[in-house]
Amino acid sequence: MFAIPLGDDAAELRPLEPWQAGEFLAHMERGREFIGQHIGFPDLATDLESSRACLRSYADKAAADTGRIHGIWTDVPRGSPGSGGKLVGGVLFRTMDAAQGVAEAGCWLEPAAVGKGLITRACRTVIDWVIEERGFHRVEWLVSAANEPSVAVARRLGMTRDGVLRESYLYRGKRADMEIWSVLAPEWRAAKRAAAGPTA
Repeated sequence: MFAIPLGDDAAELRPLEPWQAGEFLAHMERGREFIGQHIGFPDLATDLESSRACLRSYADKAAADTGRIHGIWTDVPRGSPGSGGKLVGGVLFRTMDAAQGVAEAGCWLEPAAVGKGLITRACRTVIDWVIEERGFHRVEWLVSAANEPSVAVARRLGMTRDGVLRESYLYRGKRADMEIWSVLAPEWRAAKRAAAGPTA
């Protein structure tokens, strides 16, 4: 299994697969209320069977090239990349349309891992992959307008707010406005060049 380091704090990005359903469920139990404030992901993983089904649905998407899911692990033992550590969150492509070159990215994190930049670094990794390796043109980010941390991630990723779908998301009995953010491949590459600074 591949593992991509997320900086110097013993954190890694790895595929999240059905055989990890127990670990995924334990992670969801730790962060269920926090994660579930704005997204329904925890409602899909309430026991071992439903957790496995949730991850299997993304394995099926990966096989069909219509989505991906990756976990974020912290406290990974030195010298043991790709194993151990604690699952604290993840990033995903909820949808991928290769013909149109459009993917929708998303994320989640349990409370103990908030404020360390893990989501932003993980999102940069997967967005760079889908643009540079897969040749996608547009990456979208759909977020409840009330989910300020997720809106802040979209800004840090250099995305532009395309608009608001007013009261389009019915969640736990209430309607929420959904913001659509996006970044286009030329914008992503220009931002990378600017961050790298002038070349000699």
